[in-house]
Amino acid sequence: MNVPQVLSHFAALAPHYDALLCDVWGVVHNGLAAFPHACDALTRARARGITVVLITNAPRPSHVVARQLDKLQVPRAAYDAIVSSGDVTRHVIEQRRGQRLYHLGPARDRAMFADATLAPIDEADYVVCTGLENDEVETPQDYQGRLREMLNRRLFMVCANPDVVVERGSKLVHCAGAIADLYAAMGGEVLYAGKPYRPIYDLALAKIEEVAHRVPPRERVLAIGDSLRTDLKGAQAFGVDFLFVAAGIHAGELGGREKLDHAALADALAAFGAPPRAVMQELTW
Repeated sequence: MNVPQVLSHFAALAPHYDALLCDVWGVVHNGLAAFPHACDALTRARARGITVVLITNAPRPSHVVARQLDKLQVPRAAYDAIVSSGDVTRHVIEQRRGQRLYHLGPARDRAMFADATLAPIDEADYVVCTGLENDEVETPQDYQGRLREMLNRRLFMVCANPDVVVERGSKLVHCAGAIADLYAAMGGEVLYAGKPYRPIYDLALAKIEEVAHRVPPRERVLAIGDSLRTDLKGAQAFGVDFLFVAAGIHAGELGGREKLDHAALADALAAFGAPPRAVMQELTW
């Protein structure tokens, strides 16, 4: 596969698009601090009339994500709206109103279940997985016992964050997608609420229409992200162009955060069919 165009500045690409679907973790921040260049690029894009929707696999409703971005000093001027896999998960929960759910994940995600009925595994009708309970020390394999219990009861799982890993500072931590993948491999039924699956993109497109009062043609929409598994695959399936940010979760296999290994990039992209529209080390105007 030929390596796609590698850009130093987003300004060269921006005039070709009316809307951006921009990933958050790994592009806009690393879980501990905002990336100033990325925030500046998105702010400048909006100033030129481009609608920016942040599209994230965070297992929390978008208003909670917005508060987190505020704490990380991501300026509100950098985006028009947020769509999260937590929003999609909330829709599933509302559709199953009256059923009891078992929450597999950290206590910080409990805000999503304010009006739901929580139950232990042996009494639940289905499961919502938002992540590992302690992702600093645990691995997905630590949950095999619980997953077997869920499988024995044939419990349907909603994965509120399809990411397998995500950046936190300079390290990678496991996400709900790693547990969901393990459950699916065991034979469990899983619905993945976020990228690369269509429901979150449909919701993002509706947000663009809400902000811009029109839906741009797909060729005028650009997705931006740092994950080949979720961001690139999602953009391909939805029929929009993709800008790959290399200094994210794949940095270790692509030469590091400061320098891009073009041969390694070509190898990494070979398994994903059509290449991205372009590649940047980091999102910079």
